Amino acid sequence: MNGSPSKLPSLNGLKAFEVAARHRSFRLAAEELRVTQGAVAQQVRGLEAELGVKLFERMPRTLALTGEGRAYIADIRRAFEIIAQATGDLRPQPVRLTISTTPTFASKWLIPRLPDFTARHPDLDLHILATERMSGFQADGVDLAVRYGRPPFGPGLATELLFEQEIIAVCSPALLQDRKPPRTAEELVDYALLHDAHNSWPEFIDKHFGRAAHASYKGISFNQTSHAIEAAIAGQGIVLANRDFVARDMVEGRLTQVIQGSLSGPSDFYLVWPRYRRSAALETVIAWMRGEASRK
Repeated sequence: MNGSPSKLPSLNGLKAFEVAARHRSFRLAAEELRVTQGAVAQQVRGLEAELGVKLFERMPRTLALTGEGRAYIADIRRAFEIIAQATGDLRPQPVRLTISTTPTFASKWLIPRLPDFTARHPDLDLHILATERMSGFQADGVDLAVRYGRPPFGPGLATELLFEQEIIAVCSPALLQDRKPPRTAEELVDYALLHDAHNSWPEFIDKHFGRAAHASYKGISFNQTSHAIEAAIAGQGIVLANRDFVARDMVEGRLTQVIQGSLSGPSDFYLVWPRYRRSAALETVIAWMRGEASRK
């Protein structure tokens, strides 16, 4: 019957023909296929004998397709593309899961930990949606969100505390090379205070130094906490930041806690997801983030 596999020409010959036609060279085809040039030429000659047509004109330095060869190669390439697509469709595709976070949480907590996750779960494809605006589970296709606030976050949403907000004062060790850490409000005046949108400095100063004239302190303001942290790493001043966001920088010596004591934030960090959208992939990500948050 026409189209029966028994009527197909040699697949090795077809592959040699396709690669040689693409390179216009038996030598280059041999390099791609990792066989000898003679083997490629022999496979093409065998295919030509099997088909009863000449596919190439052999030139001194190149190959040229004959009219029959040009007509044949177009269909052969389509056939190989169909085989490649069918093979790709047969393989399991990574499960895509979208996580919504703030830019600071993404850059200072999540992204540094992602190599560990991808090594453990190569079958999961994470998409990080980092934005200051609150993304929607439906509108933005979000599967899991990290929210800074207090529950409840909305009807139909499940929540789990990831970690509490513990604010500490840190700076680059280089900033302390020629001077002592500030121990009084007067000594703190000599340092630039790096502010983010939360502006926790007035409350922090009141708690640890007593009530003082906040306006006398010099500072630099940033709209994102991650930028204020980077400025502190660069030695530009002291920043107030969540301990979890700067823990790695402290361990690796880029930052040091300059003022002892901390400040509890008005809110904490929670994992939030739609109750109805529970899946094995989501469970895996939640368990991994829970485990990472428990490490101190």
